[in-house]
Amino acid sequence: MSDASYLSLEKLTLAYGDSVAVANLDLDIRKGELIALLGPSGCGKTTTMRAIAGLLAVKSGHVRLDGADITRMPANKRAVGLMFQSYALFPHLSVYENVAFGLKLKGMRGTELETKVQSGLKSVGLSTFANRKPAELSGGQQQRVALARSMVMEPKVLLLDEPLSNLDARLRLEMRTELQRVQKETGVTMIFVTHDQAEALALADRIVVMKSGKIEQIGSPEDIYNRPTSSFVADFVGFENIFPLENGKMKTSAGLIDLSGKAPSAAGLAWRPRMVTLGTGPFQGTVRGTSFAGDAREYLLDTALGPIKAEVEASQPPHALGAGLTFDLPAEKAAPLSRFV
Repeated sequence: MSDASYLSLEKLTLAYGDSVAVANLDLDIRKGELIALLGPSGCGKTTTMRAIAGLLAVKSGHVRLDGADITRMPANKRAVGLMFQSYALFPHLSVYENVAFGLKLKGMRGTELETKVQSGLKSVGLSTFANRKPAELSGGQQQRVALARSMVMEPKVLLLDEPLSNLDARLRLEMRTELQRVQKETGVTMIFVTHDQAEALALADRIVVMKSGKIEQIGSPEDIYNRPTSSFVADFVGFENIFPLENGKMKTSAGLIDLSGKAPSAAGLAWRPRMVTLGTGPFQGTVRGTSFAGDAREYLLDTALGPIKAEVEASQPPHALGAGLTFDLPAEKAAPLSRFV
């Protein structure tokens, strides 16, 4: 068995009653990878995670881990850790007791237990918090306890369900770094579910973008961010100006429009707001919205092509609401899309 197939989902179909949530999904995950399952609510990412954990019966297909078929194996026999969005800490137990809980269920006692728990607490920087109760901890500290509790069980795969969603913006940034550090130091294969593009881009080695129970695209954060392959992925990661192509022309609400530059062979093109050239070009628009975003200024234009979003450096002179502007959508700056869905 190669590391490329350390965890394999093969033709995995998952359903709730007669409603299919995931259909014929194939995914290979390498040992030691940090993978993000990214997509909107209802796309099947949490359902897939539950199937890996053994919390949801598989309708058809297989789940293989480290050479073994675990499709029908009970959850407590899989060597798969699961860290819930709510952390699921026992409020009446101390931090030490929470981390020790699973180890005690396995029969660990005495010096071995003490060493294991203290090592787990040290790995997440909570050695001095061992006697506190969860209510005496911040959200970030509670999450670290949950992480330590999962890691001391030495799972082959650790699953995290929206791990940062309960934290404020500052703590999210801190915990991104903490999760990366623990994962890289331990080498555990980690899969986290999120609908937050920035979180997936910042944390993952590879991102699996899902839509309607299927995989839309798999790639590195750089691939997903810069080279989306479908209109769905482009829209999901911030390409706000997306048009299909027909006979080398943009298909817009005003009909087929010639591009500025040579059109690539593609089903469509996508531009981020900052890729739009504002103040010069063959197209005309009227400013219908403007917002200041720190180092940038964002504009919403009414145009014959449809709504266009543009972004320029904040140091440039602002344009007032109702102002008429020329703009361009340079073909060479656009991301070519192989599928328009």
